[in-house]
Amino acid sequence: MSVYDADLALQRAIYARLSADAPLAALVDGRIYDNVPGDAGFPYMTLGEAQVSDWSSGDSDGGEHRLTFHVYSRGGGRAEAKTILGAVNAALHDASLTPEGARLVSIRFLDAETRREPDGITWRGTIRFRALTEIME
Repeated sequence: MSVYDADLALQRAIYARLSADAPLAALVDGRIYDNVPGDAGFPYMTLGEAQVSDWSSGDSDGGEHRLTFHVYSRGGGRAEAKTILGAVNAALHDASLTPEGARLVSIRFLDAETRREPDGITWRGTIRFRALTEIME
């Protein structure tokens, strides 16, 4: 398994966790996307940018993952976006995930922000995490 395989396995484990999280699912009415459909209702959440780099030691191969998630809100504005970001944080910070073929060492909150989109009616919340994985042999 490569660090890229571990990154994909981590993405799958995160998506499964987010989709199964009842408080988050209720806030976004189950709209958690990797690829947003054109007719997506609001609010919704997306898996955003991801970076992976080598985090190997002398004893094992591993990856450092920088993960970004976005939430989009219209009716509830900034407050709704912040509430959803809080639910994402509650679901992922220090979560016990089991990515196939890898061991999650940690997943930790880094930062979050909210801002109004250029259309003037949509709020976007962004939350970032750092995760470390070891590749299983």
